[in-house]
Amino acid sequence: MSERVVVAMSGGVDSSVAAALLVEQGFEVIGVMLRLWSEADGDLQPRLNPHSATGTPQSSNRCCSVEAIYDAQSVADRLGIPFYVINVEQPFKEQVVDLFVAEYAAGRTPNPCLACNRKIRFGYLLNYARTLGARYLATGHYARVRRDALGRYQLWRGVDRAKDQSYVLSVLGQADLDQVFFPVGEYTKPQVRALAAERGLPTASRVDSQDLCFVADGDYRRFLADHAPEAVQPGPIFDTRGRQLGTHHGLPAYTIGQRSGLGIAAAQPLYVLELDVARNALIVGAADELGRAWLRTGAVNWVAGEPPSGPLRADVQIRYRAHPAPALVTLGADGTAEARFVSPLRDITPGQAAVFYDGEICLGGGIITDAGA
Repeated sequence: MSERVVVAMSGGVDSSVAAALLVEQGFEVIGVMLRLWSEADGDLQPRLNPHSATGTPQSSNRCCSVEAIYDAQSVADRLGIPFYVINVEQPFKEQVVDLFVAEYAAGRTPNPCLACNRKIRFGYLLNYARTLGARYLATGHYARVRRDALGRYQLWRGVDRAKDQSYVLSVLGQADLDQVFFPVGEYTKPQVRALAAERGLPTASRVDSQDLCFVADGDYRRFLADHAPEAVQPGPIFDTRGRQLGTHHGLPAYTIGQRSGLGIAAAQPLYVLELDVARNALIVGAADELGRAWLRTGAVNWVAGEPPSGPLRADVQIRYRAHPAPALVTLGADGTAEARFVSPLRDITPGQAAVFYDGEICLGGGIITDAGA
């Protein structure tokens, strides 16, 4: 009897090809789509009319839309596999969306994909897969799983570095990697689209989804103003000497390293250095004040299941699309970490993850809590 695999299907090309490849490899495949919480279609005026891969009009709801469900069902029908939609709106709202809002209100800049992968995709959905008798959960992420000489699982970057998603999978551990497949991680995005076209999958030309799937128009500033107006209040803009230079439009509208949109006339370019929540103040300064030589994280998830035995040299990636930078990583007794960089970085942002790499291997990561010169 073939082993059963649940594939997380989004209606996109990556998860469609993941399902197709597993069917061809002889697995018993079940397609499942998560119905996540998002702003209702009626919350905003519908945007002008991009279409789904199958030609149906696109709604303003970008998360798990009727069009995405239709596309995923069409793929499942073509592959001859069962397909289900399960409702996880409440846990997604509580564990991802509410956290997203709370983090911005606290002056941090979160990446909701980290919480979604930890709590929903590789938490809730993985547990659901087990109830269906599945041995594995597969997704369309661009990453790879390997085993080292001791038999421990390793998380590797995807072959396509431009699409690599190991950063947002750094929350996974040994038990997770024992039960997951990333079938498209061995391919580049153009190759995946070609595989879809060769198999006649209706999602072959579907545009890539956006990270903030729960925001109807993609404008997170508008979303925060609607859902947490108390966190989006005007306040002073100060330089590092305490002089007020202007007024900001609400701290969530700004991020560390930002230059444009400050509305300040100055003799030299100014950049956002800090979001001071206690004073509802934006701190700005010149480019030479921007770099930070170190960062600290909260508790680190080590993919290997245990921390290194001591300090290590690693490449540290401070945002999803940032270039990794070499650093010396030291471990705190409380499970935290500190990374000291060879050269200062300009965009270290509390709330984002610092993810540690040894070449292509993702070692783990933690949420940035602080940074300094």
